[in-house]
Amino acid sequence: MLTIDRVVRRLPEPVRRIVLRHSELIKFAIVGGTTFVVDTLVYFILAFTILEPKPSVARVISGVVAVILSYILNREWAFKNRGGRERHHEAALFFLISGIGVLIATAPLFLGNNVFNMRENIHGLELAIVDFILGMIIGNLLGMGFRFWALRKFAFPEDQRPGVGGGSTDAETGDDEFTDEELGHA
Repeated sequence: MLTIDRVVRRLPEPVRRIVLRHSELIKFAIVGGTTFVVDTLVYFILAFTILEPKPSVARVISGVVAVILSYILNREWAFKNRGGRERHHEAALFFLISGIGVLIATAPLFLGNNVFNMRENIHGLELAIVDFILGMIIGNLLGMGFRFWALRKFAFPEDQRPGVGGGSTDAETGDDEFTDEELGHA
């Protein structure tokens, strides 16, 4: 079985440097892809069964489920090398930021249904497609951009003290000093 580390080691040198330099973004995107699938499945199960008349409520519930999974995966993998916050403070900020992200992700669907009354004019497969585009594509892209920026800035800030990050005693890690920690290892 190929691990991410083996894949990264097999990349050509220029690509490997780019991947290592942007590893947090790539990991965040992988976590996002995983939680997107969970979010989408929960949303459509709810929106086309027990919450059919209330798609915005289904969207919020699916978003909350995805946020819980996202915290676990981001904390333990994507941002595991960041520090500077106590775990309970970090978790509170993560869930606050993610809650705002869920509201941002819900906004296009809410506007389509409650401002533009699309449920009165669209039905069946067309409604499912429009719901997917508004709630899962446009909404998630808006929410993801906000969350990546805010999580890095507030919930998982870089510890700026010399000798704290990346196993190096330097305040800044040079381009040739990528470590196993930067790959997401312990």
